[in-house]
Amino acid sequence: MSIIAALIIGGIAGWLAGLIVRGAGFGLIGNIVVGIIGALLAGWLLPQLGVSLGVGWVRDIINATIGAVIILVILSLIRR
Repeated sequence: MSIIAALIIGGIAGWLAGLIVRGAGFGLIGNIVVGIIGALLAGWLLPQLGVSLGVGWVRDIINATIGAVIILVILSLIRR
C-alpha cells in the first residue's frame, strides 16, 4: 500500500473511530495517526483470530477502523 493510500485509509478510519468512540478523538492529524496505527494493529490481530472482512479498500478501511476503535478505547481508559 502506498503512503498516500495509507494516509487516506488512516484518515477515514480515524474519523470513523472518532464517531464511534465519542469524546476520544484527537483532531484530524491525531485521528489519522490513530487510524494508521489501528490499521497496523488490526492487520496483525484479525488474521490471527481468523477474521476476514471484505475485499480491497473496503477491507482495509473496516480493519483500520476496528483497530482505531480498539486504540481509542484503550487511550480513553488511560486518560481517565
